[in-house]
Amino acid sequence: MPGRNRTLACISTTAVVCALIAIAPLQAQTVEHPIAPIRTSGGLLAGKVLPSGVKVWLGVPFAKPPVQELRWRPPQSVAWQGVWNADRKMPECIQVLRPHNINHYFGEEATGEDCLYLNIWAPGDSHEGSNLPVVVFIYGGGNTIGSSGLALYSGEPMARTGRAVFVNLNYRLGLLGFLAHPELTKEQHGHSGNYAYLDQNAAIRWVHDNIGKFGGDPTKVLIMGQSAGALSVTQQMFSPLSRGLFRAAMMSSGCSWTSGGLLGSRIPTLEEAEKTGLEVQQRLNATNLSDMRQVPADKLLALQAEFQLGNSTAGIRVGPIIDGYFMPKSRLSALQTHEFNDVPIMVGFNREDLDAFNPLVTAKTVADYQAVAARLYGTDAAEFLRLFPVTKDSEIHSVGLLAAREADLEAGARNCASLQAQYGRSSAYIYMFALNPSFAPGANMADLNPTTAGAYHTADVPFWLGTQDVFNMFHPNRAWNDWDRELSADMMTALVAFASTGNPNTPAVTWPAWSPTRERKLVFDDTTHAEDLDTRRMDWLAAHPAKTLAAPAPVRPRD
Repeated sequence: MPGRNRTLACISTTAVVCALIAIAPLQAQTVEHPIAPIRTSGGLLAGKVLPSGVKVWLGVPFAKPPVQELRWRPPQSVAWQGVWNADRKMPECIQVLRPHNINHYFGEEATGEDCLYLNIWAPGDSHEGSNLPVVVFIYGGGNTIGSSGLALYSGEPMARTGRAVFVNLNYRLGLLGFLAHPELTKEQHGHSGNYAYLDQNAAIRWVHDNIGKFGGDPTKVLIMGQSAGALSVTQQMFSPLSRGLFRAAMMSSGCSWTSGGLLGSRIPTLEEAEKTGLEVQQRLNATNLSDMRQVPADKLLALQAEFQLGNSTAGIRVGPIIDGYFMPKSRLSALQTHEFNDVPIMVGFNREDLDAFNPLVTAKTVADYQAVAARLYGTDAAEFLRLFPVTKDSEIHSVGLLAAREADLEAGARNCASLQAQYGRSSAYIYMFALNPSFAPGANMADLNPTTAGAYHTADVPFWLGTQDVFNMFHPNRAWNDWDRELSADMMTALVAFASTGNPNTPAVTWPAWSPTRERKLVFDDTTHAEDLDTRRMDWLAAHPAKTLAAPAPVRPRD
């Protein structure tokens, strides 16, 4: 492990590689405020204490590096000799890199295939036996970008409250995380693909098996994710491999139990996904799987479709599949046979979110709005316009956004809650984050306009995690006020309560559970309050699905 100070920190692999690691001329690194080694399932693990007093273990291996013959194989258990000094973050899984002038740039990260590591933050006074609730965060990014090392996803603020242990993790992305192929299926005894979700499962299982040593309670684990991370949480809920590993699930900006989630697509079968794998092989001019494993990772990166971080690359798109192993059947079938992780769920979305790209929202005049409605709803357009009328241009944004949201992300959250009530026993809680960000005067980001952003996609994340200040690391882009701080503290407390009990209610947050007889959501705005869903409008939208219109892909980051 170049650049890491290890005491014979040799991952179980070949003796030759171990010897090379042992004799490599590494620069000595001093770990300030070290924590005595803890015995884990992989070996002894040492961490450090941050200046805030929080205990941290960064770059903890939960699987062998998925390189060479382990590329496109399920994660393999890892063990090492001596002490692993978990004192710094490890590389993000290989992906396109971030421009330095975007909303979510927090410094450059190393990137590579050797990336299966997690990070742990715990309160300074925690210890084995503290039995604190555990929040496990899974990043989003459209399944092609994202990193546990992103400052936005730090667990230090939550651990600093003294009430919870926080964990985040890396998982493989893009073609390296999802590729299925006939040779892989044969090699893996009947399944391939979904490696990203298997990585997540391995990390969550590591948490379940080891977190007690770090002050956490393995029976009080909440898994949470945003956007594609929310889809990942859904996948874990519906996988038999993750049964019993968590007691609650939170999905931000994307709960979809009856479609593929991203882009609302149908989840392909293994046979369909294998055809995509053969297309990748053909484009690489590779003879077989062995040749494909020798291709440099950047060549694979260049083949895949990318629509984030300012990219608009037509390429091969891969994602979740019904592989007969991690995901044995469709989610609806799993619901009907009660073969899913029936745990309390928290599902939500932001007021502007990705629905802000809907053509109804981007229309410029009343006539444009009416024309878009006609294209979307055809002969039903007149009824749509009665439900969502605009009489002047200034109303288009708010009314169009309402219609788009109630047909999309809000409908998805409602659908998940309804299916939970129909097939499960656990409660569901819906929220909408509607607070406008407190941008600093002169804030300038290439991918976000402060004057029109509103409660944009990902705007809720720094409030849930208490990481608001990272937006001022390089540029003064935020001017947080007292209410921003208070709301973030209230949201963190509700999240920890949800991890602890499966119920997010606290003295500061009164959150009614969704019910088929009283459909309500909690709104985080200038105040925190509950509102009824407009079921009349939402029922009409569900019964009259809009036609799909070609539209440019969003350029905002999706993590």
